[in-house]
Amino acid sequence: MKTIIKNIKLLGSDSDKIYISDGKISEAFDESEANRIIDGRGATAVPGLVDMHCHLREPGGEYKETIATGTASAAKGGYTSICPMPNTNPTADNAAVISGIMKKAKEADNCRVYPIGAATKDINGELISEMGLMKEAGIVAVSDDGHPIKNAGIMRKVMEYASDFDLPVLNHCEDKSLSDGAMNEGEVSTSIGIRGIPTTAEDIMIARDIILSEYLDIPVHICHVSTKGGVRMIRDAKARGVKVTCETCPHYFTLTDKCCENYDTNFKMHPPLRTEEHRLAIIEGLKDGTIDAIATDNAPHHQDEKDCEFSVALNGILGSETAFALGYTYLVKTGEITLERLIELMSKAPSDILKLGRGTMNMGDDADIALFDLENEFTFDKNTMLSKSRNTPYHGWKLYGETILTIMGGKITYEKLQ
Repeated sequence: MKTIIKNIKLLGSDSDKIYISDGKISEAFDESEANRIIDGRGATAVPGLVDMHCHLREPGGEYKETIATGTASAAKGGYTSICPMPNTNPTADNAAVISGIMKKAKEADNCRVYPIGAATKDINGELISEMGLMKEAGIVAVSDDGHPIKNAGIMRKVMEYASDFDLPVLNHCEDKSLSDGAMNEGEVSTSIGIRGIPTTAEDIMIARDIILSEYLDIPVHICHVSTKGGVRMIRDAKARGVKVTCETCPHYFTLTDKCCENYDTNFKMHPPLRTEEHRLAIIEGLKDGTIDAIATDNAPHHQDEKDCEFSVALNGILGSETAFALGYTYLVKTGEITLERLIELMSKAPSDILKLGRGTMNMGDDADIALFDLENEFTFDKNTMLSKSRNTPYHGWKLYGETILTIMGGKITYEKLQ
């Protein structure tokens, strides 16, 4: 199978074409040899995006999302590789569940799916999971997802054991003894009468994990950083040579806790939206390299789980179909970072952290490619999403960077060019 994508823009190249042969990026060949020629209509081609932190819900939460619908949604966002978290039911803490996820992902064939296995059994922070068997089944990292490993001794054992299998450890940093709330603790939470979560809840555990990483000389990855203090500590640790990496999400550089003033549960997430001071600190961390990657933390929820009182609504929002456009609109078009830096944050860097071997478009690479329209504004409409859920705060937002084509291994997984 041979495909030519023409009339496109390629970063760092004068060429306006990509040649694909047998699922790989290839040398040029004559158009008469092509099975299909695609007109990219001036769109910009980049390596397929890599989401190192998302949720597919299956098994157990198929009423919110399935592996098929979740990967289709990711493909529409330009993703060709995604890493689902283990908070499924049953928990993805053993090889059997991981194998089931891999099988369903292969059947859907919308994205490359690299599962993240639970660090502890039932993600309860007590017994170490069967990491070796899960790695054989396909995991690329371990994490207890939204259940932070609160016991420092257990966290040390997790890091040491995971290191034996060359598996990165991803931790949701939160001191639960400080976080009995539903949004950021501050003026807004006080004014609307919602119990708050202080930034110190996140900062304390980030500090602990940095200390463990430095002492053990073992890498640790901090999930969805949202605080100024967290960015500062990670920056200082990196300057000392500590093997710490981190990610943030688009909602932490586009939204603040003021969005919660009307009790709209689509703005309820975990960690919570912070103040403008913290939002600006996240952008600074993206600019100076402190923050390594942008992940979505894509979290589908049924309408009934969001259409309720703010304090009891489930945390999380959808992010796969808006992440790139938000990054391009609010980071690149505003001059905060370059397009090249955004692509690094959303493709090569997360791939490198998890050792996936993705995020490039060199000759001979798998043809994992996304085309984005960077010139024309579009209005995001939640009713056109491919996810089963609709819990997004970005409905009606005017953005740039709409996905018009996604290709995984030479196969078209999403197309708006027709």
